[in-house]
Amino acid sequence: MIASLGDHPVSPQLGSAVLVRPLVTGAPGRSGRPAARSWPGHEPGFLQLVNYFRGSDKLCRKASLVKLAKAFPELSKSSPWLPESYVLYPSGLRQPPPSLPAELHGAMAERLPDEREAFLTAFRRLEHDDSGNVWIAKSSTGAKGEGILISNNATEMLEYVDNQNQVHVVQKYIENPMLLEPGHRKFDIRSWVLLDSQFGIHLFREGVLRTSSDAYDPRNLHKTTSHLTNHCLQEALSTNYGHYEEGNELFFEAFDDYLVHTYGTSMEQSILPQIKRIIRDCLTCIEPEISTKALPYHSFQMFGFDFMVDEDFHVWLIEVNGAPACAQKLYGDLCQGIIDLAISPFFPLPDTSLPHENPMFVRL
Repeated sequence: MIASLGDHPVSPQLGSAVLVRPLVTGAPGRSGRPAARSWPGHEPGFLQLVNYFRGSDKLCRKASLVKLAKAFPELSKSSPWLPESYVLYPSGLRQPPPSLPAELHGAMAERLPDEREAFLTAFRRLEHDDSGNVWIAKSSTGAKGEGILISNNATEMLEYVDNQNQVHVVQKYIENPMLLEPGHRKFDIRSWVLLDSQFGIHLFREGVLRTSSDAYDPRNLHKTTSHLTNHCLQEALSTNYGHYEEGNELFFEAFDDYLVHTYGTSMEQSILPQIKRIIRDCLTCIEPEISTKALPYHSFQMFGFDFMVDEDFHVWLIEVNGAPACAQKLYGDLCQGIIDLAISPFFPLPDTSLPHENPMFVRL
């Protein structure tokens, strides 16, 4: 969808839009007006602002995130933030098609580097470890809890992946999560992050815990509502949905109070510094590949970073969403932040003396 200034309407939808305005460039044409410079794939004569960074799937696809973390081991050298993970391709995807010449089979194997042997080595290493040996298989592009298996059986895990039709990540399951009381329940944390056209990283000050409806039960790995906190699964499968928190959502202020009264600490002391470091490290390491600073258009994007916290207050990155859903009560503040920080620098309000800031975001 394209929105522009002038005679064209501006779209009220911020979720999928290209914002453009007239841009005067180049030498005068026959009409005496400056000629517009044309770039392939972009409207000539317009300054364009796109709500997506090309290549951001390097963070937002689970398999790509694992590969990124392994390509930059220094990111987590001092404190690991991604659970031990391996990329596995279903056996059907790894079989060369009959039409592929034999001399290209090796190239195909290199393009799909399956890590199942490394996974099996790790599994055997942990068989007698007191920390447990439960793993979770997740579809690289899956959402809403789809394409997931939790198991402590390596054979079951491999058979599950081989029966799928896309790449999966097999990841060490966090068996000692911090739990919420009452209810002895799991949760994850969603943080929204705005990346502006100059690669400025802005963390939304508010966030939400997505909570489970039922008690965490490590002995029953098949009880979905005990292990996965996705709203759609909790609402569909648990009779306790909404019993502890409205909509199974706990916002940062309430969680901070819980930490103070239960553990004598706060998010700012124990959790947010880790979250900020992980976000900054992830986005900084991919800047050379996705930045549009040198391109003839500009980008911004809102990301959803999902975290878990274990019983030792260690923060783990679970995944990154490139088109995150938003808690309804936060929608207005998030949209205003996008306007103030990402759009207004290109489409200024009449009072251009106002700084491009927003109190609901902190720059990292």
